[in-house]
Amino acid sequence: MRFKRQECIEKLIAYKHNHLVKVITGLRRVGKSYLLLNIYKDYLIKSGVHANHIISIQLDDFAQKKYRNPETIYNYVKELTSVDDEMYYVIIDEVQMLDGFVDVLNGFLHINNVDLYVTGSNAKFLSSDIVTEFRGRGVQIHVNPLSLKEIFSETGGDIQALWRDYMIYGGIPIIVLENDNAIKAELLQNLIKETYLTDIVNRNNVKNDAELEELFRILASNIAALTNPTKLSNTFKSEKHVDIHSTTIKTYIDYFIDAFLINKSIRFDIKGKKYIDTPCKYYFADLGLRNSLVDFRQIEPTHIMENIVYNHLLQQGYKIDVGIMERYSKDVNGKTIRTQLEVDFVCNKGGDRIYVQSAYSISDKEKLEQEARSLSLIDDSFRKIIVTNDNIPSYYLNNGIFVINVCDFLLKLI
Repeated sequence: MRFKRQECIEKLIAYKHNHLVKVITGLRRVGKSYLLLNIYKDYLIKSGVHANHIISIQLDDFAQKKYRNPETIYNYVKELTSVDDEMYYVIIDEVQMLDGFVDVLNGFLHINNVDLYVTGSNAKFLSSDIVTEFRGRGVQIHVNPLSLKEIFSETGGDIQALWRDYMIYGGIPIIVLENDNAIKAELLQNLIKETYLTDIVNRNNVKNDAELEELFRILASNIAALTNPTKLSNTFKSEKHVDIHSTTIKTYIDYFIDAFLINKSIRFDIKGKKYIDTPCKYYFADLGLRNSLVDFRQIEPTHIMENIVYNHLLQQGYKIDVGIMERYSKDVNGKTIRTQLEVDFVCNKGGDRIYVQSAYSISDKEKLEQEARSLSLIDDSFRKIIVTNDNIPSYYLNNGIFVINVCDFLLKLI
């Protein structure tokens, strides 16, 4: 089975011939190398590029070990691309294995008929600041875990069964392609311990990796919940009987964000049009990794669905905040009461904005009114959507709020 990764391919095509290093980033095992060396290479050939104008160098291949030397690889590419003036597509996999790779890649940019693509798998290339290594001469193309839409488009079948599986095991390709659930769980746990945490520890010289891992588990237990480093420090003290300063916790959280494992959304006062930095919410890039951290015990569908909706919106290019709406009313004594209502996601992309509420189940009219209340207070013309797991056809409320089933939302909308 081959996942097309259409959104990534479209970005690669859009950035083609832009005289920048195309840096493919993302978690380990999300398919960065396969994207370049198979899917994109096939696209180039089908679009008329001769195979001898695609130069693929896999630095983790023992047979190509010699190209880890800067002068050897530079001279090799320079010689091949000097045959004619046509464009050559240079793909370097595991580029972190190249000594002084930043200088070498910048050197390639001075060859007019080279279009350059690189990927890597160590901690440096799992970092969100990698493009700065190229001094403004690189562009980042981020590869996410597979979306439900990508999986369904290839596998077909019962969408509800796929959805249930996706909520538990996520979208890392090797996990999706595995049929045995026990092996899926084992693979995910190995990825957490042997890959992601190890990379963070090595990259940042973390001295206390046990505390780092424990914080990761606590964050996994609190997805979609408002928190901050101070609260998390208090959790360590009360539940683990360990003193970790909030500054250290913030630093560790930044490591997770920098490695693309989690994302952070801060609160936005919709009416006041201002940001409130703390507390905030954290969401996992892949729910399979999250669930493995809690040993597949805390499978809370409400929070998991919210996390998946968040990831979907993020993959569509939206910047996402947690919305706040204040409502004022009078009590029986005429005293003014201020109530703070939450909009799960305020999503902005260019001039477009949408408001999204994630409601796992809308059991009755009262629940529907509760979920719609904060959205109904927003006085603008942007789309307002309630996403639910209920197996219902899409419909509009009288106030224009759109209600849609989560699978329809993930497969068809936006």
